[in-house]
Amino acid sequence: MFFPVEEAEAARSWRPDWPCAVRATLAQHRRGGADPTLRLAAPGEPGPHWRASRTPEGPVTLSVDARTSEGLVEARAWGPGAGWALDQLPALLGADDDWTGFEPRHPVVAEAWRRHPHVRLSRSGRPFESLVPTIIEQKVTGKEAFAGFRDLVRRYGEPAPGPGRAAGLHLPPTPEQVAAVPSWAWLGLHVDPARSRALVTAARHADALDRIVARGADGGADTADALDRALRSLPGLGAWTSAEVRQRTLGDPDAVPFGDFHVAKDVGWALTGQEIDDREMAALLEPWRPHRGRVVLLLGAAGLRRPRRGHRASLRGHFPHV
Repeated sequence: MFFPVEEAEAARSWRPDWPCAVRATLAQHRRGGADPTLRLAAPGEPGPHWRASRTPEGPVTLSVDARTSEGLVEARAWGPGAGWALDQLPALLGADDDWTGFEPRHPVVAEAWRRHPHVRLSRSGRPFESLVPTIIEQKVTGKEAFAGFRDLVRRYGEPAPGPGRAAGLHLPPTPEQVAAVPSWAWLGLHVDPARSRALVTAARHADALDRIVARGADGGADTADALDRALRSLPGLGAWTSAEVRQRTLGDPDAVPFGDFHVAKDVGWALTGQEIDDREMAALLEPWRPHRGRVVLLLGAAGLRRPRRGHRASLRGHFPHV
């Protein structure tokens, strides 16, 4: 993957104290293969991997290379948010993920951990950037959600700074831009009125969500609880949305996406040999608290998903039929 690269506004070399899986960790933030805010090099390639984001200090394009043989991560950044993004690079790549107290407790989990000992949860520190695509993903197919998010970013987010434009990167829309999207335009993005209302409401509370995350700089359980309460107090946001946002924003190891169409079935199939529901999954994962989400992460990393059956769904439209 080659793009013209101009001189960076800032650069950083970082040596993680574990074999950091840069691509896999960044991929926790990707919303489909054509996500315009994240461009990853092909599997097995060192990079660069490209990310566009809005930081508290302004927009940024971030380029990350994994120098695996040297044990280094090389990053460059462009835009007003360059310094902030480079300061946060270790957290974004999993340096703050604390496995203290985690016990595998089950032979399947133990084997998944043995095969993937360096899996880490990313921490972006940007709740609204995780919240927008998560709301769009509520109760629809991944194909439909990814298309809606992609079109939203391309229509309402501007090109990323520096070489981000040449890389095809777009910044995610600001809360103000999301709140200003007309109701009819949401329908054209395959976003129904219930989700568009939730998005507009969330945009109006984006500053409050940012303050919660900023006050809890360590991203610990108290911050996760506060963010969970704030998210679930907003109309149209429930347990699934909160868990998805907390995992990406804070690297919350206890975030379990209850309400997901696949997760409970997959966890049950992996650990008991049969599909289970959310209530049964809650009981099954309880011994792992406060690392319940980590179990889900490990099982996913190991590819332990029940066999999928069924036809592919086509995109639905939300315009009224005439």
